[in-house]
Amino acid sequence: MKTELLHICDLSTGYGKAGRHQPVAAGLNGSLPRATLTALIGPNGAGKSTLLRTLAGLQPALAGQVELDGQPLAAYTPRALARTVGIVLTKRVEALHLSVRQVVEAGRMPYTGLTGRLTSADTHAVDHAMELTRTTGFAGRMIHTLSDGERQRVMIAKALAQDTPLILLDEPTAFLDVRGKVELLELLRQLVRSCGRTILLSSHDVELMLAHADRLWLLQGSTASDADSPQLIEGSTGQLLTDGTLTRFFARQGLSFDGTFMKLGIRD
Repeated sequence: MKTELLHICDLSTGYGKAGRHQPVAAGLNGSLPRATLTALIGPNGAGKSTLLRTLAGLQPALAGQVELDGQPLAAYTPRALARTVGIVLTKRVEALHLSVRQVVEAGRMPYTGLTGRLTSADTHAVDHAMELTRTTGFAGRMIHTLSDGERQRVMIAKALAQDTPLILLDEPTAFLDVRGKVELLELLRQLVRSCGRTILLSSHDVELMLAHADRLWLLQGSTASDADSPQLIEGSTGQLLTDGTLTRFFARQGLSFDGTFMKLGIRD
């Protein structure tokens, strides 16, 4: 078994319209080792959400290759992909007539089909996902009555019930208070450690990501002044701190970085 669950090579992301490509990012190279928590960091407009949607197969790549668990992403059938990649998007899912448990049970659709009939194995997967995310206590509540933090935990429970080796999250800490952000990141670390999941999440909460993530994907965006610099830089947090990559990366965004205290500031 390869140590890398996901690998991208010369990947270009963006949108196609009327035969014309609108690239967002190009020449991206990187990998996700199994059972790691990787934070995707970059300025607004760098293409973080577009990259996550491309990796999840929700939109096609403009060029390059995405390899997932040893085979091209394009080779996956929709059902096989749904059993391999789970994604939690930033947009709130409005489901006025569904309970929390019903939302989590929807994560088993790649296994149950459209009938939604749950086997004992499906029920166990749902129960376990809700226990891990501490959502069992409000399983009967309607999803629209939850706080933002509770709703995020439910959507992560749904992704866990989907039982995929890879989980992608787009700004999961958005709209949460500080305590909620920390609790969510501690939960994600637990899922990596205890369940062996591989997690890639985007975030603007840079200092929290530096404190909690095993690895970083630094997406440069169009603000990168060095044309020879790769648009995507990857590595362990410690490695990128030691070799000065983090300082240079944030300097391009007009920020100062204190590596001793892992703090950002505005450059004079």
